[in-house]
Amino acid sequence: MTKDQRPETRDVLVDVVVKLGGGLLAHAAHFDAVLAMLVDAAATRRLLVVPGGGPFADAVRHVDRQLHLSDDAAHWMAVLAMDQHAHLVVSRLAGSVLVGDAAEAAAALGAARLPVLAPSRWLRDADPLPHTWDVTSDSIAAWVAGALGAPRLVLVKPPGAAVDNSVDAYFHRARCLGLCRRGRDAGQGWLCGDCRR
Repeated sequence: MTKDQRPETRDVLVDVVVKLGGGLLAHAAHFDAVLAMLVDAAATRRLLVVPGGGPFADAVRHVDRQLHLSDDAAHWMAVLAMDQHAHLVVSRLAGSVLVGDAAEAAAALGAARLPVLAPSRWLRDADPLPHTWDVTSDSIAAWVAGALGAPRLVLVKPPGAAVDNSVDAYFHRARCLGLCRRGRDAGQGWLCGDCRR
């Protein structure tokens, strides 16, 4: 792929999108250690934190198993679970602020704050991903990273997370969709091979 086929990168909003796995909440010491590392990393890099759904999304999965929710209901309830985790993270992460979209993240970074994304509003507006359990917060973080043109995406998983199943089935396509959307929004008409299919 040549430079003129890729979305512009000179206006990258964030250096790293950090997806904070909700499973870390079951490991309080690890969770606190990761938050401390985020504060340190944010001193030298522009970060955006995307919290997973964790136990809040697990509650949605439980209700879905019991009541057989529609795909749309389960999807949006799980996205709202990410918002709940975002509120929790902001309450414990020094220098952070809750944001709902790219513009709010830019404002937070401009004010030397660490943005933590509560993604429901942005995802409702864009609705870029399928409404299925194949799309988890990992895919949402990948889409966000692509949409923002972030050169790095870091997935923080809980201790003992299975390496073989470390991301969901939609993960790689989600990042691509974010990148392709960014290219289209910039008027470049850029589409990767996966999105052309």
